[in-house]
Amino acid sequence: MTVQRSLVRLLAPVVLCGLLVAGCGGSDEGGAKPPPGVSKKDFTKLLAEASTSTKGDFPATEGRSLQQMADGVQAGPQVGFASSLLTPGTNRLAFGVIDKSNNFVYGKSAVYIAKDPADPALGPFPAPADSLVTKPAFRSQNAAVESSPIAQIYAADVRFPKTGTWNVLVVTKQGDGMVGAPAQVKVTARSKEQIPDVGDRPPRISTDTVASAAGNLAAIDTRRPFARELHETNFKDVVGKKPVALLFATPQLCQSRVCGPVVDIALQLKQQFGDRMAFIHEEVYRDNQVNKGLRPQLAAFHLQTEPWLFTIDKDGRIAARLEGSFGVKEFQRAIEAALR
Repeated sequence: MTVQRSLVRLLAPVVLCGLLVAGCGGSDEGGAKPPPGVSKKDFTKLLAEASTSTKGDFPATEGRSLQQMADGVQAGPQVGFASSLLTPGTNRLAFGVIDKSNNFVYGKSAVYIAKDPADPALGPFPAPADSLVTKPAFRSQNAAVESSPIAQIYAADVRFPKTGTWNVLVVTKQGDGMVGAPAQVKVTARSKEQIPDVGDRPPRISTDTVASAAGNLAAIDTRRPFARELHETNFKDVVGKKPVALLFATPQLCQSRVCGPVVDIALQLKQQFGDRMAFIHEEVYRDNQVNKGLRPQLAAFHLQTEPWLFTIDKDGRIAARLEGSFGVKEFQRAIEAALR
């Protein structure tokens, strides 16, 4: 059976949070482990293969429409996006894929796009998977572990030529075949109140610290245990003086398990790069209560979603930014961009 006959009728936007059954409030040892019928050894191999996707792993479009590309793969999975801000040009499109039984699908993956399903498809844009699992020493109660519902996040660099609604087909290799998940995304024009991008100077905000909270870590950190070392430095005191990794995230209040682990990743990478740059975590909601709205630090950056990572070089300009879920490798590449 091929993917739905009419992508026009059946494509619908999907949010990754909505695909996840549980919130971020603690790891779940009873969560989805290897897919049914897959041994732990084969699952480990599957995860490794998923991280090595290349353009050559997938069929060339050769002038075929997006619908024709969809007709060549098996139906079944759904895709949920962890990226919300898409503008004309190349964008990082992060996502997860689940099957009909709500199990996450792992394998080499790629993205095809077109304005209309009958238009020639653009792609494939390879989407190598990145691990959300940190070393045990850095795992919190909010962490992703091998038995969590999701252990990896996919991300593709996709070029959208113009604004509007775009049809997307995510293709994942499964055994000797491929499965396809259709969806839609909206690409919008850049606004005057655009979120700071690479090359921009970020707002010189004052971030919450242990000192500003009078030692009350619970007021400025929802991670358990607290990540005290990520709240020692005020952003305004170091930006423009040394490289900075500024992370907006709320481990306990995040609406999906894919965002909590980013603070654990920050702690792990701080051990490796902390002597060369400052690592700062800023919580998202006022008084850590969703109904009170976003903290002013997010408003200064024009942020409406989380998590977001900004790495800033020693001259005070943004070197990299990541939205939504991101894993160890992408976080490290963002750090290295700021250190270059």
